[in-house]
Order: sequence, then structure tokens, then C-alpha cells
Amino acid sequence: MPESENATPTIPFVLRVRPWPDPVIDTLGHDPRSLYAETFWLPTLGPTTFLLLRNLATRFEARADEAPFELPAAATSHALGLGPREGRNSPLFRSLERLVQFDLAFEHANGVFAVRRNLPPVTRRHARRLPPHLQAEHEEWMRRSDGPRQVSERRAKRAAFVLAELGVDADIVERSLLHMGFQPGVCRGAATWAWTRHRELDRVHAAESRHPSSLPPVAEDLDAA
Repeated sequence: MPESENATPTIPFVLRVRPWPDPVIDTLGHDPRSLYAETFWLPTLGPTTFLLLRNLATRFEARADEAPFELPAAATSHALGLGPREGRNSPLFRSLERLVQFDLAFEHANGVFAVRRNLPPVTRRHARRLPPHLQAEHEEWMRRSDGPRQVSERRAKRAAFVLAELGVDADIVERSLLHMGFQPGVCRGAATWAWTRHRELDRVHAAESRHPSSLPPVAEDLDAA
């Protein structure tokens, strides 16, 4: 019997996705639902890919682990306002491939897509493709707040803190910061600060387990770094 003319094709497979953990970008990057992402990544990625990224960010946030999970492709496609075209030619799958092109996702050999939870700053190459008013706004955004040295120190501290929390020795933290491109004069101070902060938090947690209502003060908040 011939297929009804009103029938619509469906996406016949289930996508499997997982977060792509990155200690540096997860600490220093921009949430896909942030103003920065909406202002500069939206015109860079396009609306469909950007909406998929926001959708996945919400799903990742709701989960307690980083294990792969099944993404109902047809339902997700409809939720994003996309047509239910089949397989790898579907708008949903092409959006995933676009994330891969921008180094915001990659596909494992087993077919699982790992997608970044946070976004790095838009690169200069991509920023130059923005409309002129957004190029100027992005330059101003990057200049805003502190001067270059203070910005570098703050970012180095945050990256170092993530590594210290993972148990990386201070000397290796310093070398890791060097490999990330931070200036040598910034790296040692950031590594020392991170391990000091890490030990202080361990002290706070130990005290909390003994006396939850009486906590010792912590010298410096990470957000102020």
C-alpha cells in the first residue's frame, strides 16, 4: 500500500551525547545561555546550532554525572522548531556537525558526541566576520574591567585553582599554566595562590564536618581572584 502523502518522515535514530569536560574553559568560559554567548556566538554559529547548544547546556546542568545519555532526536528536533528529516541529513545532525567544526564538540569513535558545557571567547578570526557594530562591542567587552595584567592574573588563578582541586602538584600547575600561554611571572604566583586556597577550603570542610555552625573564615573568595 503506498505511503500517505500526508505522512512525514521521522529521524530514525537516537543520538548519544555527553558533556566535554575542560577544566580551563569550564572555569573561564561563557555559559551558552549568557549574554556574551547570545551577543557574539549566536551570529557566529547561527540560530539553529546556537539553540541546540543552549538546549544541551540545560540538559547537562540537570544531570549529576558526565556519562553519555540518549537524546531523543525527533523530539529534540521538533522542540527546536526543526523539520523531522531523516538521519545525518537532518538539520539537527548538521547542527551537531557545525559544533564540531567550531571545536565546540567532537564525535567519539563509538558515535557519542561530546559537547562543551561552556564556550571560549570568540576567536579574532570569527570576530572579524561579525557585523561592524558587534566587532566594536566585542573589542570593548574584551577591554572592559581590569587591565591586561590583572585579567591574566585572574584567569591564571582560576585555571590553577581547578588543577589544584584535581590534586595536581603546584610545580606541575605552574608548568601547565606556562603551556596554556600565561606569562612566566604570573604562573608561579597563581600556582601558589591556588594551593593555598585549596588547603584553606579543605580546612573549612573539615571544620564544617566537626562544627557545622561555626566555620573559620576563608581568606579570599575565588570570584575575587
